[in-house]
Amino acid sequence: MKQKSLYIIPARGGSKGIPGKNIKPLHGKPLICYSIDVARSLAPDSHIILSTDDPGIADVARGYGLPVDYMRPAELATDRSGSREVMLDAMDWADSRGIEYERVVLLQPTSPLRTVEDVRRCEERYSPEIDMVVSVMPARCNPYYNCFETDPQTGMLRISKGDGTLTRRQDAPEAWEYNGAVYVINPDSLRSLPMGGFRRRVPVEMPAERSLDLDTPLDWTLMELLMDSSENEN
Repeated sequence: MKQKSLYIIPARGGSKGIPGKNIKPLHGKPLICYSIDVARSLAPDSHIILSTDDPGIADVARGYGLPVDYMRPAELATDRSGSREVMLDAMDWADSRGIEYERVVLLQPTSPLRTVEDVRRCEERYSPEIDMVVSVMPARCNPYYNCFETDPQTGMLRISKGDGTLTRRQDAPEAWEYNGAVYVINPDSLRSLPMGGFRRRVPVEMPAERSLDLDTPLDWTLMELLMDSSENEN
């Protein structure tokens, strides 16, 4: 039987990097709507929770057709609020309403190039025996090749991992970084461990050109250029 997912879209108000980011128009529609579209292609509205403290964001989602019955508590809407606590509160709300699910899927609005197929591939890799499936991209900095640390005793740079003798990136072990697009999480693991404590993590690669995460005004400009370029090619 197909496993049910609970899709959580976190969208607090008060973004500092890009003011009003979550409802800022991007290529013809508010940013939040890209994640709503993906979630609604995969699940009924009953299994999609927009987690926001901002009535304006909630109104935009409602205007786009997504019911918003849950509002995030103010204490979970600060700069210091962690994703785990935000998800746990949304899960508690879903549990109190008898919504059944076997896995939690976190879809951050800052990854508008994420596709339905990206999420499906992550869900297909999930099983109850692991803690999390996470979308990744090839790391821009490889700890065996071009990622360095400062030696606390000498103040000199040293290679992060290995002996520093590799001269070609191709010879270094593969290194990955989270791209922030998709997290498929075991609910029991989330309830019992901080996400940094997960030991059973499975990666699913996404191409770098679709892994841009919106955090700064420069990111936004690059995203618009990417979308314009893709539209012109089509």
